[in-house]
Amino acid sequence: MAVRTRKLPAPEVLPAASHPMHKYLREDRLPHIWCSGCGLGTALSCFTHALDELGLGPKDVAVVSGIGCTGRVAGYVNLDSYHTTHGRAIPFATGLTIAQPEKKVIVFSGDGDLFAIGGNHFIHAARRNIDITVICVNNFNYGMTGGQFGPTTPIGARGTTAPYGNYENPFNLPYLAASSGAVYVARWTTVHVRRLKDAMVEAIEKPGFTFVELVSPCPTNYGRRNGLGDGLEETRYYAQRSVICHGADPKEADLIPGEDIIVGKFLERDRLTFLQMYEKQIVEKNKLRHF
Repeated sequence: MAVRTRKLPAPEVLPAASHPMHKYLREDRLPHIWCSGCGLGTALSCFTHALDELGLGPKDVAVVSGIGCTGRVAGYVNLDSYHTTHGRAIPFATGLTIAQPEKKVIVFSGDGDLFAIGGNHFIHAARRNIDITVICVNNFNYGMTGGQFGPTTPIGARGTTAPYGNYENPFNLPYLAASSGAVYVARWTTVHVRRLKDAMVEAIEKPGFTFVELVSPCPTNYGRRNGLGDGLEETRYYAQRSVICHGADPKEADLIPGEDIIVGKFLERDRLTFLQMYEKQIVEKNKLRHF
């Protein structure tokens, strides 16, 4: 008995979906290596949307990162990007912005890279008012190298190098930035995606040394060792405990487990940038010397 078969039509071939901010991404390097629940994908997404809102193209921006999970950002953006040595992102960015002041230079790195081995560079770049934006993703530990405690790890929190709890006082990053001379200081968490994007826009637009802290989950290392649950649970904690307080004194913005997380724009002021000071002090004196 003959069996009749029906030929099905060929399936429709749909165009491959692309990220709405694909022009800023090196899609050949995706998917990324960040852990599930990490806030770095959110941070990068907010950053690309900020660039798009500012109308900045790949030739207008340079991104400099150090070593660590956050340092991988430099490898994923389709911009002039520099993945530098540990703790040295700000010196690289300083040289770049002085050589090419027409570019927007953004340092995108983590709390350990920027404030441990890189801490001296941070305070002096802020003091000089170097025209760069520093975006720090603070996840309270060295996530890439195994969860060691770092300069922002809260008192009592555990890490691989603090199995009984950290007993070193952590930095309050907004206070450090403000007291060192930054002209713009803000803090948000991975919950506040629109506010974070707006803060990045403001920081990039403003001349001088600007600083944005992003408090982010690290469920694989910090969260697991400190009983915070997965990335979603830690994000819920940020949503419940965050208090928006624009203009708050950064001195009062310590991050203490179990207490409110003060977020917002703490500071915005005007100062002459490093190059403007050079023009004012050095160039003018040289002009007088030639009379």
